[in-house]
Amino acid sequence: MKTSILLNKLAKKFPKKYAKMNHDFVGLMTGKLPKEIKRIVLCLDFDWQVLPLIKENKPDIIITHHPFIFGTKYRVFKWDKNKEALCQEIDALGVPVYSFHTNFDTGKDGMNDALAEALDLENIYAPQSNIMMRIGQLKEAMAVDEFASFAKARFNMEYGLLVNEGSDTIRKVGIIGGGGSRSWTIARDEGCDIYISGDAPHYVRRAVVNEKFNYLDFPHEVEKIFMVQMKKILLSIDDSLEILMVDHEELPKVI
Repeated sequence: MKTSILLNKLAKKFPKKYAKMNHDFVGLMTGKLPKEIKRIVLCLDFDWQVLPLIKENKPDIIITHHPFIFGTKYRVFKWDKNKEALCQEIDALGVPVYSFHTNFDTGKDGMNDALAEALDLENIYAPQSNIMMRIGQLKEAMAVDEFASFAKARFNMEYGLLVNEGSDTIRKVGIIGGGGSRSWTIARDEGCDIYISGDAPHYVRRAVVNEKFNYLDFPHEVEKIFMVQMKKILLSIDDSLEILMVDHEELPKVI
């Protein structure tokens, strides 16, 4: 498929203006785009662990969720020589890296729609105060502990952290995958019974406790659903594309 056609179709679904709202860096990270794309590698992050697979499979492009280079090359490489070396390796192979980050999180059928749908939420919407967030209702109410176990299973997570200080019954749920913990007050103000996100610092957890609310914290790797969702979208555009999903990021061990 022509690269320009494929990327234009993706840009309509996940426009860069969403990323600019979050002072984010998306799009072409490094390399030169080919005229045609047939083989694609999808991963959350392009790093040294993925490089052997790139050498073996020789894709036309690598599409990541997290930006490979967050900022200008000059500023990033000034303090991150490891990334500079990896960039040189992938440039030598002639494989470009392209990233969809907060534009994918925010856009329709992106990250947070996929997470909300994984929970079988109904009447899903994005609140005006944070269009990245998704809010919806469970088909049937659950006890908070039951819901936490249900969500862990649906997201295929090994563990999560539950702050259980609010309603004992969960029906209305707010979610932002990854590091959206600071937006918990929006979910509260929208009448949610629980908010799901990740990377919650201590002060956020204490605020949730003192506000008598429920918060379910999953590791940032919950965003691995990106690969599944992006593959589905890419194949809907061109079902002849060859797509390799690389799920190489292991969770830290609980000790």
